[in-house]
Amino acid sequence: MKLRYTLRGAAELADLVYIEERSPQGARQVQMRIQAIINLLLQYPHAGQPTNKGRLRRVVASPYPYLIFYHATEDELVIHGVRHSARHPSSMPE
Repeated sequence: MKLRYTLRGAAELADLVYIEERSPQGARQVQMRIQAIINLLLQYPHAGQPTNKGRLRRVVASPYPYLIFYHATEDELVIHGVRHSARHPSSMPE
């Protein structure tokens, strides 16, 4: 399965570097966990919870409070966003 990021998804993932300013080790752990979840989604694309935004699904990067928003087709996993769960729901990807 092919992995693709929307512009917003890639930007939100890149924005996680703000954690690095406070805790480089913590930032690496969060990034590694998010990547591990994405790798699992490549194997099990329907593992995430459906949202009310059409085909969009979400999964929590537990134990960290980050949500990964994505959709899957027959041959592609598209990451739409990676955001902290405390952010206002209106910032959720469309």
